[in-house]
Amino acid sequence: MKNKEELKQRVLKALEIARPYLKADGGDVELVEITDDYIVKVKLIGACGSCPLSMMTLRAGIERIIIREAPEIRRVEAVFT
Repeated sequence: MKNKEELKQRVLKALEIARPYLKADGGDVELVEITDDYIVKVKLIGACGSCPLSMMTLRAGIERIIIREAPEIRRVEAVFT
């Protein structure tokens, strides 16, 4: 992966854009990893971790913002631990 640190910074910037919307509902998101095949793994925390609409938030909100900031990202997946 070319310039992984620069890509990580763009993904983190995208998460900062999404974060106020998540926090308004008592949730948050944290970056877990960016795989070599351009898949971003995130952990939804707080209210977002147990919300039945969290997958919609992930696809329609977080993934859209990340791909807008880092178009080479193929997908965003939630990690549950």
